[in-house]
Amino acid sequence: MTGSQGRPAFNRRALIGTGLGAAVVLAAGSGTARASERATASARSRAQAFLAAAMDAYPDHGTIRLAQSYTDQAGLFSTAFTYDNALAILANLACDTKGGRSRAATLGDALLYAQANDPDHDDGRLRQAYNVGPYTFYDGTLQPDGFVRADGKANMGWQFGFTGTAVGDMAWAGIALAALARRTGERRFLAGAVRIGEWIDRIGRTDEPLGGFKFGVDGANVKLPFTSTEHNTDLIGLFGQLARLTGDRVWRERRAAAGAFVKKMWEPDGGFFYTGTNDGATINKSPIPEDTQTWTHLALNSPVYGRSLDWAATELAVLDTPERPNSTVPAGQSYEGVTFSSASLLANEGAPIADGQPRPDRNGVWFEGTAHLALALRHRQDSGDEKRARRLIASIERAQDLLGADQTFGGKGVAARSGVVSASSPLDTGFGFGYYPYRHTGATAWYLLAAARSNPLKA
Repeated sequence: MTGSQGRPAFNRRALIGTGLGAAVVLAAGSGTARASERATASARSRAQAFLAAAMDAYPDHGTIRLAQSYTDQAGLFSTAFTYDNALAILANLACDTKGGRSRAATLGDALLYAQANDPDHDDGRLRQAYNVGPYTFYDGTLQPDGFVRADGKANMGWQFGFTGTAVGDMAWAGIALAALARRTGERRFLAGAVRIGEWIDRIGRTDEPLGGFKFGVDGANVKLPFTSTEHNTDLIGLFGQLARLTGDRVWRERRAAAGAFVKKMWEPDGGFFYTGTNDGATINKSPIPEDTQTWTHLALNSPVYGRSLDWAATELAVLDTPERPNSTVPAGQSYEGVTFSSASLLANEGAPIADGQPRPDRNGVWFEGTAHLALALRHRQDSGDEKRARRLIASIERAQDLLGADQTFGGKGVAARSGVVSASSPLDTGFGFGYYPYRHTGATAWYLLAAARSNPLKA
């Protein structure tokens, strides 16, 4: 599920709703600016508390633990996605507090534990997700363990089929471990990141015409045929960081291979990146996702491709209001941002996203992607970028305040006004799954990275 969440884009239309205008007048006076800074500091503190709650949801099941990805109401029980936990590490480090650094190290050690205690493999891989607490599955099957099973193995997410290994998930885990290695000086974190990089090169490297690194393997260890722009963008960040930390030039060569693939996905006429290839030879031109526009800028830092941010901010822009079909936004509120992909804007609002799920709102805001965009704009620093980024961050902070009330982790209530929901209303990604208004570790972590101006993909 790496990066697979609807992205809220900057809205071209007028702001609607209570309170959204506050960020627009940040420069109106020092008093207003100071008030805004205090509000953001408070919002960041509450977001950090949410990440802590996600990590501490099952205190009776050991100190080796990961953070639950979504509140219980999402129906994924105690699932902890590897990608979300990598983001939680990076966000805790970006907050730069003693408690945050300690929590980041604990999560990093849990990833190393999973790497060393996989039920079936000893090759450096991590699974898509793990269970971190007990629950009874929909069919009545009991899942009794925490993150560490009774036999000492890591408790991978078998009931939902989250047992495969994606290159993107691995890359983000490697980026998080590399960040811990830089911050702590502890070699175990660097060793874990290097094992991840070696696994990716061994499993993912391809000599197909478009090159790059393939998607990964499924739960049966069968290689998947796709090559993802987003995944290879992640590898630009990981391999670049490993090159700097190890001094080994092999990582520079691998970074160049990933970068060459990403650059082949560039559409100069439109100013955006395509999603990748299904067969290694033909570019898949639809749908066009948000993260391939924003993460590419964070990883490449090249003015040649900077227009991708403008494409995302314009072409994926959404404004979610209660008047929208299938919107779940309460009366009197509205949220701006970006959606997940070009297909999200064309979703069939008359049919469920999937069996048993609600119908989509084409204007549902993907808050994780909105944070991607805000951070990338802050990184680019063109005229107007900071003002635009602050508006997006204000929308996310408003969502943290008002959306996702009365949700729980492990049956215990989540503190009010803590944690960002993944989407303002149900949205269809166009990639076979949806996002919903449940508080989410990944979206919250990306908000913290954007607020801290911390670029996790910088080499």
